[in-house]
Amino acid sequence: MLIFGVPYLQNSSLSILLHTNHITTMELLESIFNHFRDFLALKVIGTGDNAVTLGSIISFTLAMAALYVGAEYFRKILSNRILIRFERLRDHRTAIGSVARYFTLIIGFFVIVQSFGLDLSSVYVLFGSLGVGIGIGLQNVAENLISGVIIFFERPLKVGDRVEVGDIVGQIQNIGPRATTVLTNDNISVIVPNSRFVSDTVINWSHNNRRVRLRIPVGVAYKENPETIRELLLQVADEHPDILKKPEPEVWFINYGESSLDFELVIWTETRTTVPKVLQSELYYSIFKIFKQHKVEIPFPQRDLHLVSVPEKMESLS
Repeated sequence: MLIFGVPYLQNSSLSILLHTNHITTMELLESIFNHFRDFLALKVIGTGDNAVTLGSIISFTLAMAALYVGAEYFRKILSNRILIRFERLRDHRTAIGSVARYFTLIIGFFVIVQSFGLDLSSVYVLFGSLGVGIGIGLQNVAENLISGVIIFFERPLKVGDRVEVGDIVGQIQNIGPRATTVLTNDNISVIVPNSRFVSDTVINWSHNNRRVRLRIPVGVAYKENPETIRELLLQVADEHPDILKKPEPEVWFINYGESSLDFELVIWTETRTTVPKVLQSELYYSIFKIFKQHKVEIPFPQRDLHLVSVPEKMESLS
């Protein structure tokens, strides 16, 4: 008995100790839970049954955060996985995704408000005040939003188009509900309000396709043969890889200028639509080189003076 008694007593004491610790831990956890529940039930705004508790505020904040994250995720799925499969909607998938995100946020906001049992009369008052604010101080914002809807349905622009609006020239990177991002050739992003694309005159270089015609002005001296100039300019155009063979390049004799015979090299391109000045610069380098090889004179402004009569004083000096 002594051999087995000692271990038996030790095991019994250990069991009692563990049971006591278990009860103490459960009581501690229950106490922490009760204090946390009382903390969440703390009334922050109002009194009675209609009071707003701290737990309600935290739950509402978490629900709104989840709505925002979910709406953003829905926009990405819609734009990058669903709409990209449809060719007609591919260029406007960013705008459609943004509009869908706003609708999701609005609908989700009302659902969350109703689920928490909040009084919507204050929300209606808020929207009424917002309507007055739009009529007074937010006219430009409303105009840009409506212009964004017009651009979405009429589709005069799409991502990737090269446009000119006022002094801004560049490629469209993004079309949003309120503004459009245009990237210039200097790698500068310009945020243009959508209302400018509706009310102002917009030049879209790639509305139907990316094929555009460029005119390169060239002047030579009066002594040069126009047929020779035509052949040299066509040779330059034929040797450039970014100039289309169809339609064929042309050389137009434009004018008898004050100091030069004025021509225009007319070419078509679809690969240099975004950088036409770079193409023009390359052609001018080639034209200067070939003119130098064939000793074609490039004129400079000059004036001829014809003396009709000479004063008597000048005759005596001579």
